[in-house]
Amino acid sequence: MSPTTHNGVSIPSFMYGTAWKKEATKGLVELAVESGFTAIDTANQLRHYYEIGVGEALQNVYKKGIKRESLFLQTKFTSIDGQGDHTPYDRNADLTTQVNQSIDSSLEHLHTDYLDSYVLHGPYTRHGLSNSDWEVWAAIEDQFNKGKAKMIGVSNVTAEQLGLLVAKAKVKPMVVQNRCYAAYGWDKEVRAICRAENIIYQGFSLLTANAREMSDPAVVAIARRLDTNVEQVVFKFSMQVGMLPLTGTSKERHMKEDLACEKLSLTAEDMSLLENIGLSARR
Repeated sequence: MSPTTHNGVSIPSFMYGTAWKKEATKGLVELAVESGFTAIDTANQLRHYYEIGVGEALQNVYKKGIKRESLFLQTKFTSIDGQGDHTPYDRNADLTTQVNQSIDSSLEHLHTDYLDSYVLHGPYTRHGLSNSDWEVWAAIEDQFNKGKAKMIGVSNVTAEQLGLLVAKAKVKPMVVQNRCYAAYGWDKEVRAICRAENIIYQGFSLLTANAREMSDPAVVAIARRLDTNVEQVVFKFSMQVGMLPLTGTSKERHMKEDLACEKLSLTAEDMSLLENIGLSARR
């Protein structure tokens, strides 16, 4: 079943992430859609993403009969500090203008007149929310109210920051996307807020951030019992615990295996073991 946020918009249960793919982006996004992915995550941040390549891929898949409305497209506004040498907006402009220019650039790159989800790539400070954060969030809220995005959200956020945003924003976030470490309870504090507020939690780096836990004999044993591999066990765990996982694999076989994990079923004992495996390793 597709996760649905507090404003009634649903997202496919698995998302394909396009970070760090550079010139391979176009071909990999086409392959991902052909393999069955219907949700694509990118960012207007040339340092780590090639958003134009995502748009080129989409134009090709549309020619093959896939409709825009059948796909979920998510991109992000990234601050100057995260951009490197190239920005998709006037770096000397005020923050509201930067958001407006960035989203218009994204719509052009992706050849669409609306986004399914628009995400603040990360707060401007490590603790709390600054005036810059509130100005940018107000600009993102305005884009939501104008219908340029069906949902809005925030990435790389702490529980403290998310709590402030939920309490004080005119439009609270509908999605959160965080790097997810087993060693920190799979981001349990942020997930708890998301669960309470009906915000969809998207987990990234589920594999790369948890290589030690994935090699644990107990996790390997679960995979063997289910006749699958540990990657699919982790993805299925994330789904059963209430996350929406991202994968960035570049292999067609892995794309299809990742999508097939939804058919797996983990027992209560499996879930308890996986939920606590990183915590026990830290003790």
